[in-house]
Amino acid sequence: MTEETITEILPPIRHWPALDLNGTDFDPVLTELMREGPVTRIQLPNGEGWAWLVTRYDDVRMVTNDPRFSREAVMDQPVTRLAPHFIPERGAVGFLDPPDHTRLRRTVAAALTSKGVERVREKSRRMLDELVDELVQDGPPADLTATVLTPFPIAVICELMGVPAADRHVMHTWTQLILSSAHGKQVSEKAKKEMGAYFGDLIGLREGSTGEDVASLLGAAVGRGEVTLDEAVGLAVLLQIGGEAVTNNSGQMFYLLLTRPDLADRLRTDPSIRPQAIDELLRYIPHRNAVGLSRIALEDVGIRGVRIRAGDPVYVSYLAANRDPDVFAFPETIDFTRSPNPHVSFGFGPHYCPGGMLARLESELLVDALLDRLPDLRLAVPADQVPFKKGALIRGPEALPVTW
Repeated sequence: MTEETITEILPPIRHWPALDLNGTDFDPVLTELMREGPVTRIQLPNGEGWAWLVTRYDDVRMVTNDPRFSREAVMDQPVTRLAPHFIPERGAVGFLDPPDHTRLRRTVAAALTSKGVERVREKSRRMLDELVDELVQDGPPADLTATVLTPFPIAVICELMGVPAADRHVMHTWTQLILSSAHGKQVSEKAKKEMGAYFGDLIGLREGSTGEDVASLLGAAVGRGEVTLDEAVGLAVLLQIGGEAVTNNSGQMFYLLLTRPDLADRLRTDPSIRPQAIDELLRYIPHRNAVGLSRIALEDVGIRGVRIRAGDPVYVSYLAANRDPDVFAFPETIDFTRSPNPHVSFGFGPHYCPGGMLARLESELLVDALLDRLPDLRLAVPADQVPFKKGALIRGPEALPVTW
């Protein structure tokens, strides 16, 4: 594309309110933005100014993988954003660019590869079986979120992190306070500091460790001088918090399976399609409200005939990319036979979610355990009475009342 064909006519700025949406409904504002064009301008409820929004699959992958768009530069610039409070910490992995980002991620890679995740598979399956045993023993009705979908991912991420079982509860409490905007900035910051101090102690004690859990790997890396303790703590906090995303994702997954019994029946009658089906559910479910973290353009870049200027903030929407009709035929349809399915639910590029393999493993174990052990599992209330989280950055059911 030549310089002359790049347009200087700016699209209108669209105000994007943080809507509390029901169920797995797709955000109507995002639907409009996708229709308006591949590159639009948005203003979110908090922060300052406006930002570019990129929604097409190929453009999302380009922006997230291109060094001309920086996460680190966000530290020095007020940007329009969804979160009411913004507490990035210098050196935190989410705000690093390569090569520092690469160096930090490398320290824990072994725990999060397929081999590392396989290490916790059997223990995870046993922990899940115990939770389902208790569920069956207590009898229906029950809240699936409280009994299984919350405690299971916490137990698994704590196992992978090397956090003792006795400390799972406090980890969960901190995570909830950090992720919710309802309690205000001070409460979130205090919880983040407390979790950081906890990991500072845990990692500090493991400097010579040969353990395979994340805290041990980080302790050993600090001991070898590859990362600072602050960097290690920041990464540990991010992974621990991220580990609870499975609660929301699987909550949405089971909400879909229980409101669409035809889908659940297919998974029961043909277990061989489950891994592929889970991938399709991961593509389809709206994981979050609006958008996540922005990037800043370090130089002028043209995208689809629009000039993004140096210094402009840019957001990508993975949710929109997952519904791009050029990549996913009939994107609004849940198709368990969809292949290939190159969804970007775990992100793309250097900041790809390090826990993607773990999340898939947990989803597969949950689908196996709940569908096979509770063949007549169903919602205990009408679908529109399932309460979904309000005012949260990530989406998911507050409770999932079930019976069997």
